[in-house]
Amino acid sequence: MAITAQMVKELREKTGAGMMDCKKALTETNGDMEKAIDYLREKGIAKAAKKADRIAAEGTTYILTEGNEAVILEVNSETDFVAKNEGFQILVKELAAHLLSKKPATVEEALEQTMDNGSTVGDHINAAIAKIGEKITLRRFAVRTKTDADAFGAYLHMGGRIGVLTVVEGSTDEEAAKDVSMHIAALRPQYVSRDQVTPEEVQREREILTQQALNEGKPANIVEKMVEGRLGKFFEDICLVDQAFVKNPDVKVGQFIQSKGGKIADFVRYEVGEGIEKRQENFAEEVMSQVKKD
Repeated sequence: MAITAQMVKELREKTGAGMMDCKKALTETNGDMEKAIDYLREKGIAKAAKKADRIAAEGTTYILTEGNEAVILEVNSETDFVAKNEGFQILVKELAAHLLSKKPATVEEALEQTMDNGSTVGDHINAAIAKIGEKITLRRFAVRTKTDADAFGAYLHMGGRIGVLTVVEGSTDEEAAKDVSMHIAALRPQYVSRDQVTPEEVQREREILTQQALNEGKPANIVEKMVEGRLGKFFEDICLVDQAFVKNPDVKVGQFIQSKGGKIADFVRYEVGEGIEKRQENFAEEVMSQVKKD
């Protein structure tokens, strides 16, 4: 398979490895991006499997809670200026209220639904686009429910740049639940606990760690123990309850919430624009294009 410059560039962005190392990894794995990432990690060249998705699109996240129901959503705009626009902020709140009321299953379903003002969600967004003069999209949302015995932790970081909604069961301590959401905003866990990590993901990590240890020249008889120890660190990196709590690193997040009589049931973390490619523009040109519009 022909290895293109674009493939090398993508692998560099995902691993931080050098150009020649990336080219060799892609050549060795016949252009398979995931296998190339594993190859670089086994050689100790790439430090992490996390894909460094470039955060691009502007906009905001928002959370609305009403009693035992809550919704978290992300609405995108083309520029940060529009994200701060009062009309945009009003639109986001209107969309949140509709989503919480109607609870559509998907964005596509939501766009077809009729709002209280008589227009569909899609048409209402289009009307805002016509007024504000910039492309606006409802990207994603999640609705969560709880009981009177539970708590929501709602936290917006940097005015909505990151939004986290956590559901804590068995405790009504909203302050503690919010503290957990602040932790999630900062440390980006992928799962609540180890039992949510797929066996395939664990096995893949175990194989990579084993190869790393062997490449370090460690004797085969101690490699297995080393790998299990390093796997523990892997779980601490991605599982919320195993992470050291940011407000008190002496305790794990799971222990902290347990001390409040609760258990973390679920969380949703949205970061504006994560995973969306943004076209690269010269800032001076961007300003001039805005001036010309005026």
